Amino acid sequence: MSHTPDNFKSREFLTQHIADTLAFYEPNIDDEHGGFYQNFSDNGEVFDKQTRHLVSSTRFVFNYARAYQTFNDEKYLNRVKSGIEFIRKHHFVEQTGGYNWLLSVEQGNATVLDDTNHCYGFAFVILAYSWAYRVGVTEAREYLNDTFQTMETHFWDAKAGLYKDQHNSDFTKCDPYRGQNANMHTCEALIAAYEATQDELFLNRALTLADNMVNRQANLMGGLIWEHYDINWQVDLEYNKDDPKNLFRPWGFQPGHQTEWSKLLMFLNKHKPQTWLVERAQALFDNSIDVAWDKQHGGICYGFAPDKSICDDDKYFWVQAETLCCAAYLYETTGDEKYQQWYDKIWQYSWQHLVDHQYGAWFRILTVDNKKIDTMKSPIGKTDYHTMGASFDVLALLK
Repeated sequence: MSHTPDNFKSREFLTQHIADTLAFYEPNIDDEHGGFYQNFSDNGEVFDKQTRHLVSSTRFVFNYARAYQTFNDEKYLNRVKSGIEFIRKHHFVEQTGGYNWLLSVEQGNATVLDDTNHCYGFAFVILAYSWAYRVGVTEAREYLNDTFQTMETHFWDAKAGLYKDQHNSDFTKCDPYRGQNANMHTCEALIAAYEATQDELFLNRALTLADNMVNRQANLMGGLIWEHYDINWQVDLEYNKDDPKNLFRPWGFQPGHQTEWSKLLMFLNKHKPQTWLVERAQALFDNSIDVAWDKQHGGICYGFAPDKSICDDDKYFWVQAETLCCAAYLYETTGDEKYQQWYDKIWQYSWQHLVDHQYGAWFRILTVDNKKIDTMKSPIGKTDYHTMGASFDVLALLK
């Protein structure tokens, strides 16, 4: 195993780690017909060239925009442009303003496999446009505004002050399911939109989402945020109870989502400092890490039940990445040493078990005792946006 760094918070370490992760994708990322391949094996080879997911298409734009900002290499800017072009050409549906969720692409020709409109997907579209605009893709500003307006028309639940989850292809039928995850990623995207444009509209909406989710909705479950709700935003304790490992909508409390919200509260506090943002950020972090940290094998478990028993003990890469980033921001704001200790502890665990020191990037998921479960390093959805995002965000703190 590679030498453990002396300081996980040094600019040199974080910059090098991002570079190493980008290097994993570098040889095989580009589809010569536009856009990116999205399914990578442990060794960096592409195991499925056809399947393209809206979440990966947008997350790669985010990755390369931030890479361009950090390393100032034109090839990253070209990828941002290629990524945006692919989204506009194949995911975007001009007639409805919608975005295709899943495609099969061959020789530059796309077949739509799933045309459902997911708020979660729209959130990442806004994130991609925000970052593209930030690195100089000027037309992304208009795309950003249009996408926000489409969300306003079809997803925004003004009464609840939160976003609905999904519609069919032409927005004529809205699913009754309501969820926190789409709102969390929309909050993240709106903060990015504000930082790119300085338009207060985006920041205020992000604050509204945060307040309604981490205060009002969390109060329904004793202060932690439940994942699933019915059409009236009441807690649904049965949803996916028989499918705790569901990729997008797992059952139980997600410690990674508690700490991801906590991180977003710290981002909001940077722009509009308010006491409740920091207090709730600390409570969400403290009350989930204490339950979810595996004292025997290390790492943060994936999910726990309302009675605080672990319901999914797998170790997911993104949970560790989001939580260590959050810990860095909590330490920066509160000065409480325990957050610096958590930052180091989670990094040490991740460095030892999740970072692939042979080929680069992070393994996606491990068993409770830190064994790999498959050879898929980065199937659709992953892109290492969480791991590089965390590194970029901690780097931003150091500046």
